[in-house]
Amino acid sequence: MRSHATISGSELLLGAIAFRLAMLVLVGWSLTLLPRQTHDAEAACFPSTRREAMAASNPVGTRVADTAFDDMLRHD
Repeated sequence: MRSHATISGSELLLGAIAFRLAMLVLVGWSLTLLPRQTHDAEAACFPSTRREAMAASNPVGTRVADTAFDDMLRHD
């Protein structure tokens, strides 16, 4: 009596799909069960006050920026 020990292509494909599905479930549950990281309301790299934010976003003088903006509007 002979037994066929080889695996067919469809059995191999179904095994690979089942393995991937099991890994996705395992990763999903591990991410669900991990504690969430707390985030500060304000990141350390951003300026803390509105005045600092305005100063950082406007490195050129307001006069120069307004003049450049007016010139740009005139040429449109």
